[in-house]
Formats: sequence, C-alpha cells, structure tokens
Amino acid sequence: MTPQKPLAIALAGMLSLAVAMGIGRFAFTPLLPMMLHDGVIDLPAASWLATANYLGYWLGAMACALQPWLWGRWRALPAIVHTAAIRAGLLATVLLTLGMAAHWPSAWPLWRFLAGMASALVFVYTSGWCLARLSALGQPKLAGVIFVGPGLGIMVSGLAATLMVAGNVRAASAWLAFGVLAVILTALVWPQLRGRVAFSATPPDLSNASGQAPMAVFALAYGLAGFGYIVTATFLPVIARQALPGSVWLDLFWPLFGLGVGLGALLTIRFPVHWDRRHLLMGCYTMQASGILLGVYWPSLVGFAFGSLLIGLPFTAITLFAMQEVRRLRPEGASGFIGLLTAVYGLGQIAGPPWVSLLLQRSANPGQGFALALQTAAASLLLGVALFGWLVRRHPVAANAALE
Repeated sequence: MTPQKPLAIALAGMLSLAVAMGIGRFAFTPLLPMMLHDGVIDLPAASWLATANYLGYWLGAMACALQPWLWGRWRALPAIVHTAAIRAGLLATVLLTLGMAAHWPSAWPLWRFLAGMASALVFVYTSGWCLARLSALGQPKLAGVIFVGPGLGIMVSGLAATLMVAGNVRAASAWLAFGVLAVILTALVWPQLRGRVAFSATPPDLSNASGQAPMAVFALAYGLAGFGYIVTATFLPVIARQALPGSVWLDLFWPLFGLGVGLGALLTIRFPVHWDRRHLLMGCYTMQASGILLGVYWPSLVGFAFGSLLIGLPFTAITLFAMQEVRRLRPEGASGFIGLLTAVYGLGQIAGPPWVSLLLQRSANPGQGFALALQTAAASLLLGVALFGWLVRRHPVAANAALE
C-alpha cells in the first residue's frame, strides 16, 4: 500500500469537512431565502429545522465522546475505525442532502436531524484522524488546511445559491445540485480515507485536564462560541434582506463569510506552535463579536461585508485552536475530548434558533428581534473571552511548551 503524504491527508480532511459542514450543515443558510420565496417554509419553521440539525449534531458529538468509554466497558463491541466512520458520515450527508430536494416537508426535520448527526461524526473523526496522522508525520502545521474545508463548502454553496437566485431556480433544484456536488467531492476524497488511529478507552474526565486548565471551564468557554456565531450563521441572508431590501449584493454576504472562513484557516498555518492557544482563542472571540455587532450598529453594505469577514476569519480557527489545546492536554485519546467539546459547542447551537424565534415573536418587527439576537450572541462571545482570560491567569502554560 502506497504511504500517504501529509498534504494528501490534509486535503482529504479539507474536502471531507467541505461536504459535511459546508454542504451537510450550512447549505441550508443560503437556501433558506429560496425556500421562503417558494413558500415551502416560514421563519418559525426554519428556526425549528435549524434546531433539529443542531440537536442531531449534538447527539452525534456525544456519541463520539462516549465511544472510548463504551469500548472500554464492552470489549465485545467492534472499535469504530475513524476512516470507516468518516465514509459512513459522508454517504449519509449525500443521501440526506438529496432527500431535501423531495417536497416532503414532514420529513425535513428528520433529514436535518440526521444530517446534523452525520456532520458531527465526520467532523470529530476527520479532525482526530487528520491531526494524529499529521502529527505522526511531523507536519502538524498542515492542520490549518483541513479547516479550510468548511469555508470552501460555504463559499461554493453560497456562490452557487447566488447564481441560482439570479436564474430563478427553485429551492428543490438547488438541494439536488448540492447533493450532486457532495457526491463528486466524496468520490474525490474516498481513496485517501484508509487506516485507523488508536483511541484511549478512558472516558473524558471533567475534573482536571493534565494538571492544566479545568476542562469544564474550557468546555463552557468553547460552547459559548457555538451560541455566539449560530444566529449569524443561520440567518445572515435573511438579516441582510431585512436591513437592505432590494440590494443586488445581498446574496454575496454568505460567500464572503465562507471566504473569510477559508482564509482564516490558512492563516493559522503561520502561527508559531508554542503560542498559547487560549490567547489566540480570546482574539478570535473578540473578532467574531465585533463582526456580529457591525450588523447591529452599521447595517449597511460595507458593515455587513466587513462583519461577514470578521465572523468568518476566526470561525474554523476557533475550532482548530481548541482541538490543538485538547491534544496538548490529552495527547492520548484526544477524539473523546474533541467529541465532548463538540457536544458542548452543539448545545450552544441548539439554543440559538429557538432564542431567535422567541425574540422575533416578542419584538415589534423582525429587524428589532434580529438586533436583540445579535447583541446577545456578541455578549456570549465576550463572556467566553473572560473565561479564557481566567484560565490563562490561573493555569499558565510553560514558555517552552509546544504542540506535538
């Protein structure tokens, strides 16, 4: 069997996340205005569809987090090979995306729920497999390439949706097109998905993290990022239409967000490995909060454009830095902790859409409701900054510490 090259592994991870996250999860965002226009859904129903997806994501992440514990408890259970799980998640994403093209609204919540589970499966195991393989091959910096994937998927799906809107394409046809795109990307990545990475059978321990940061506080801070970005990530095209009705640039804000996601992931390659990831997380949270507030206090073409970039640039960088911190704290069995953090992050996402729906119902108009939702999202990110700052002060990292 031909040895795998580090760049090939990183690109396989990138395309896997492009399918699972950029299409399986976030294609819903640029297609939501099309679904609203076609009259197949309204805003309250859209909020619950989003919640179903985030709930599935949370349960999928919890399953990944508990897998090492289940393996340790019932030895008769077969170990889930990372690459086999990734393949299963990608196939499910393809089928569920194609399923959204069928006019079967009663089944859509289930499809979105299962798509969320598949996304979590692919995300956790792709991250764990790629990070471990790149570290073993002495190329940990290439991890930034992996997390270009969500931005690539978001940008491509956003631009495609823009062209479809211009061509008066119906939402069902758009879902079908994205399903075909997912098939193509999955076929490209399939040959590289081979091999396994050993995991620890020790369940995640929240009480201590290798004598460093209390994992419970770290997980809470990371979970706040899930709530902080999700309002914008779900409703950005709709929010922009409320603020700038009739603008020809409305459909470009979401691809611009995706461009920021990809660029931010690439920029992480330039950061020295010995920098404290918690400091970097504080900067990322502050940047996202600033981008969110631009949509509230500068609701103009320029404001939304800059805001989209500021929210997108640290989006996957936050995930990468958190995963690197987990590998520093728990070099053995990192996938269980990655699953745990992803589950906490998912709880924040689950809370976002119902909170928006509640504010929309109790506000004088949609613009006011979205403004309140964005303000609370930014506040949650700033609280996360404070928590990371507390961890840095109470649990400093040695100056010569470096990521493996």
